[in-house]
Amino acid sequence: MNRRQDTVWALESQALTGGYGKESIVQNISFALQPGEWLSILGANGSGKSTLLRLLSRILSPQQGTVLLDGKSIHTQSAQTIAQTLALLPQQQTIPPGLSVRQLVSLGRAPHQPWWRWELNAEDHEQVTLALESTGLVKYGDRSLEQLSGGERQRAFLALALAQAPQVLLLDEPTTYLDLRYQLELLELLKHLNDHQNIAIITVLHEVNLAARFSDRLALLKQGNLCHLGVPTEVLTPEHIAAIFNIHAAIVQTPVGIQICPLTPISSRS
Repeated sequence: MNRRQDTVWALESQALTGGYGKESIVQNISFALQPGEWLSILGANGSGKSTLLRLLSRILSPQQGTVLLDGKSIHTQSAQTIAQTLALLPQQQTIPPGLSVRQLVSLGRAPHQPWWRWELNAEDHEQVTLALESTGLVKYGDRSLEQLSGGERQRAFLALALAQAPQVLLLDEPTTYLDLRYQLELLELLKHLNDHQNIAIITVLHEVNLAARFSDRLALLKQGNLCHLGVPTEVLTPEHIAAIFNIHAAIVQTPVGIQICPLTPISSRS
């Protein structure tokens, strides 16, 4: 991307380094996300994908560098202010016992409420209903979370994030534990929100082909370093795939764009 001086990105990482304790898991990562853009982070296990997402969402504090949300450092703003603009869907969610779908989604309005107000106002109810409609869960509003299928439950937590009315949505492995149909349904839903509500999205994914199909750009991580960043046709080359995933792969043109066909693992003895 060519940056103009007056550009304000939806989210920007500037020389971001961080990890756990004194150990650096990701190093010197810089990129900028446009409003309404979808970026997927790919890499082998242990490459730092989830750590990077935790740094971007302020769960972890950086050792060096900074993250800008709408042009302002996330570390100089309150958690409530950040939550009004950025929402995170973690890989594993805790299911509160006895909570209905509508009650769960209503929790997403907390960042927009003053501390003394416990009841939802008209705008809050409207946002909750919009989140349920956007995820196809209106008819499940009164159903207990425990009664939902895996795909429905994932949509319920996505609705919770959407009720925050975020400009930026971060998702850590949102398709984990979902079968192929629900993976496609969830990602098609995210693409609809991305296109029609102009929400900027960052996903951490294991499924390279799904990332290539739905994302505007891909970021390839290796050992905590950002090795390649660009559109799928630029990033997904046999050479890059070999270096990042340690496999030989062929690139195939399909009706949904380029996809990779894994061929053989690269032997550590070769």
